[in-house]
Amino acid sequence: MKRDLSKLARSSGGLAMVAVDQREALRGMFAKFQEAPVPDSQLTQFKVDVARELSPYASALLVDQEFGIDAIVNQKALASNCGLIAAADLLLGPVGGAATDTGVDPDVDPMRMKAIGAVGLKFLVLWRIDESPEARQKLVDEFNALCDKSDLPSIIEVIVKPPLDASVEFDREEHLITAAKEARNWKADLYKAEVPFHGEGDHAAITRSAARITDAIQGPWVVLSNGVKAEFFADAVMACAQGGASGFLAGRAVWADLVGSPDIPKALREVSIPRLEKLGEIVDKYARPWNKA
Repeated sequence: MKRDLSKLARSSGGLAMVAVDQREALRGMFAKFQEAPVPDSQLTQFKVDVARELSPYASALLVDQEFGIDAIVNQKALASNCGLIAAADLLLGPVGGAATDTGVDPDVDPMRMKAIGAVGLKFLVLWRIDESPEARQKLVDEFNALCDKSDLPSIIEVIVKPPLDASVEFDREEHLITAAKEARNWKADLYKAEVPFHGEGDHAAITRSAARITDAIQGPWVVLSNGVKAEFFADAVMACAQGGASGFLAGRAVWADLVGSPDIPKALREVSIPRLEKLGEIVDKYARPWNKA
């Protein structure tokens, strides 16, 4: 039986959630705007700023333990209407770069996360057609055990990557569907998928692909914004919602272009809040409520 997602949802039953669990990738984003090294404290302050400014307009906020969650909780930066999601994934990769592999973070204690207010746990799977489904299942089982222990909803995110074997064809759009079919067996309380066609091109084609994900996963799912340009994301959320998605859990399309701003809180208020308000309206009007999925 699926766990209750109401603490992550808007009153409409749709999900309008902000992600700020980026780690070394976020350091790399800041490094483009400054010559000095990017300290951990800078990442933490950014996450606190995002929480303080945007959580009143989000139904949930996803944060990592490494750089963000404790500071946000200790500084009471999260609005009372916003659910807290803790990232339980260990992102493996170069300093200042994107993750190349993931594992379950042994330092994330699900009972502690629940005690400090988390109402969900998230895990990222980097999915490749030429890698072992059994290995993915083992990772997911380890993550699901944390959710079972704490009785916190499980949120499983899949990012489809090109095959390691260059001779294997990479069909991203079909692999999004194949991955969702596999993920159905993982029994996530909420599935998080990439936007078909990166949110560009024919709106109807995006909706048709989203409907195929809906059929494949057979449960509530949301989109992430990685790979989608900010100016296309609202329409992408609408198209996917019309295909059965329950909303979004996104970071980059909400705040990425503000990194490097001389006054980040001000930029969040002037740019990101209007984006979130528009996205919330789209979710309320078009998204399939999580409890109807």
